[in-house]
This record gives sequence, C-alpha cells and structure tokens, in this order.
Amino acid sequence: QVRLVESGGGLVQAGDSLKLSCTASGRTFHSNPMAWFRQVRGQERQFVAAINWNGGLTDYADSVKGRFTISREHAQNAVYLQMNRLKPEDAAVYYCAVSASTYSGIYSRADEYFYWGQGTQVIVSS
Repeated sequence: QVRLVESGGGLVQAGDSLKLSCTASGRTFHSNPMAWFRQVRGQERQFVAAINWNGGLTDYADSVKGRFTISREHAQNAVYLQMNRLKPEDAAVYYCAVSASTYSGIYSRADEYFYWGQGTQVIVSS
C-alpha cells in the first residue's frame, strides 16, 4: 500500500521560511515525477511545483518562482519544498503528489498525479 506523508507545515510570519517534506512508502518512485500542490478551502487545488525523476527538470507556478525550491532525494523516497519569503497568500494546505507512471519529464496538472498525501497546513500571518 502506497502512502505519502507530508510534514513541515505550521504558522509563520510573512517573510519567514518553511521546508515541507513528503516521504513515500510502499513503493519506490525514483523514476516518477513528483509535485506539490496547494489548496485553499473552497478553491480548486493549485499547482505549486514539480520535479522530474532525477531533479534535472523543475517547474513552478509563477506566483512562487524565485521563492520556492522543489527537490527530491531518492534514498529517502522523498520530495521537499523549500519555501522562502512567505506571503499571506501562500497560506493553504499543501499536498505532495506522485505520478503512477515513470516519465522523464514533469507534469503540472493535478489529474496527472495518482498518489497524494494527506496535506500539511501552512499559515502565514501578515
């Protein structure tokens, strides 16, 4: 049984940093794209960042470019999201996602990811 567990969320002030982690178990995903999405209650899930199997390709939503960095570590079967210079509009529940299929590129649509974590809350006070 595949399980993704996120951690690292919390309450911070605007301008602060947080690093989210997502560790997968039940299967290795060394050849699968991984991503982070976020969702505010009542709104659609929004793409944040994605990374390909070896970290050589990444993509970011325009709203987080230059502030967020996605990375992954095969040894831990994990994906990370370093978030710097956080803004109140970054507040959301953040979800990690993994594609079910192996692919050398990256995906930015939620429907292209099969496995999802339970989410971790990020709150940014102004």
